[in-house]
Amino acid sequence: MAELTPMQREIIKFYHRNTFMEYAHGEVVPTEDGDVQLELTVEAEHTNLYGIAHGGVLMTMADTASGAACLVKNKKVVTISLAMDFMHSVPLTTHIIAKGKVLHDGRRTMVTECEIRDHEGKLYAKSHGTFYVLGLLVEPE
Repeated sequence: MAELTPMQREIIKFYHRNTFMEYAHGEVVPTEDGDVQLELTVEAEHTNLYGIAHGGVLMTMADTASGAACLVKNKKVVTISLAMDFMHSVPLTTHIIAKGKVLHDGRRTMVTECEIRDHEGKLYAKSHGTFYVLGLLVEPE
């Protein structure tokens, strides 16, 4: 992997202060294209009564990965709304990857989508979110 960009380093540092993501064992991983993605291996504590990933875990992954996509644009955001379509259940021990993408980069709001897939590319869920811009992650010098 290439050297991390300054923004990727800031985003990883930012998410290591997110106690909920640390608790959930989600990991922010830089990508070759300068973005970041969120990765998680489904463990017993992530499952529902049926032994598959709880929908709330997938929503958390999508929300966090979408927020990370906004951070790549140097904007700190909070969620206004997030909708998700679940295509397949995610079995225990599956390593999932959530990749957010900014569709609208506005001054006050941002719109994103996020896909959650495994390493083979199987699509498990897709979200669409609207976020309110709080400010910049890194102030211009």
